[in-house]
Amino acid sequence: MFSNNRDELRQFYFDSWQKFKNNTELMPLEQQIVAVIKEHPEYHELLENKEKVLSQDYLPEMGDTNPFLHMGMHIGLQEQISTNRPNGIRELYHALIVQMGVHNAEHEMMDCLAKAIWAAQRNNVAPDDSAYLNCLQKKLGKQK
Repeated sequence: MFSNNRDELRQFYFDSWQKFKNNTELMPLEQQIVAVIKEHPEYHELLENKEKVLSQDYLPEMGDTNPFLHMGMHIGLQEQISTNRPNGIRELYHALIVQMGVHNAEHEMMDCLAKAIWAAQRNNVAPDDSAYLNCLQKKLGKQK
């Protein structure tokens, strides 16, 4: 899964989903991917059409949402939460869950994560953990 090749990364999603459907034993990362896929039934048909979508471009300027990026962000958030990096994210995550449930909390957090990544790429710097955590705190405050 740790590749910079888009098609190889996507193939891992297809393979994990197929293994799940075939009741084949899954490695821990495959289990994590399948759990995210199960939370997104809107992507199930997509994962049944590998030839059609493996190399498909998803252009935000055309209103497209990249399902692989979306699912990857869920996995990235889960990694951040499990390691509590940046420090304090786990506490914010649990507070957001109380207010809106796991899946919705992750979607709100993904908004902040996307902003942090975009700003880091735009400025050619590491992501700003303080700005990221501040964004999450604002999300928490809006829900009260």
